[in-house]
Amino acid sequence: MDPFEVRMQFLALLRRLDASQQSIKKIVGFALKYFSSCGEDLWDCIVEECQKGSLNSRINILYLLDSLCETCLLAKPHTGAARDTGQSSSSYVDYLSRDLSKLVDYVVPPGQQGMPNFMSTVQVLESWRTKRVIEPQKLDEVLAILDTRRATASLPSERDSSAAPPLDPFEIKKRMEEDRERHKRLRERRWVQPISHNLYGLHPLASFLPLTDDGDGPGELTLDIEFDNEWETTSDWNEDDDEAIAEENAMCYPSSGEGDEMDLS
Repeated sequence: MDPFEVRMQFLALLRRLDASQQSIKKIVGFALKYFSSCGEDLWDCIVEECQKGSLNSRINILYLLDSLCETCLLAKPHTGAARDTGQSSSSYVDYLSRDLSKLVDYVVPPGQQGMPNFMSTVQVLESWRTKRVIEPQKLDEVLAILDTRRATASLPSERDSSAAPPLDPFEIKKRMEEDRERHKRLRERRWVQPISHNLYGLHPLASFLPLTDDGDGPGELTLDIEFDNEWETTSDWNEDDDEAIAEENAMCYPSSGEGDEMDLS
């Protein structure tokens, strides 16, 4: 297909987008297939539809971007060879990082009218932080803007009351159903970590893996990401831990005399 036809078909898919995984996967596959020839043009279509679509379609686009980024990261080659598919897929993540503030501004517009999308947007952004999709500094800036926007949205405004007409019951029901679908998908993928290092199909010991720093971004090992998550949720060592270790030691090495107990010091 020529670039114009690719653009028109992609716009048609975006305008039929809903919260179902079938709809999202179809668009993700199309975007990756035609990236090499029309990638930047397809990204412009996403930004354009996010700007002028309804609130429900905008949050659907944000969840579409979540799936697109995950597919891009997983599509990187595992053999270390430079392939066009790996290079092209990673660029969608670059586009997202570049236009993140603009897209979030479209998804959660100022005033009370943007609040229905607020919580879902924050959940997606926090998911990107956990999986290191976007630099934490950029996410912090966007989240700070959203917090300010939520605080100001609670203030009465004549502009908001006139610009936000009430939704009909059909739209409310549709939004509730799609919210359930989106939240279900987000919970399923909450613990999925992108694998960005080439291990050549092997699983070496952790001691043989290269050291990484917090600033490595997508280059940080999945092992480091999981360790950071566990470290943040683990309590400090205390007397209860000493007692638990002593009990486990007594069960594994039952003592036959005073000198047979294992030294824990």
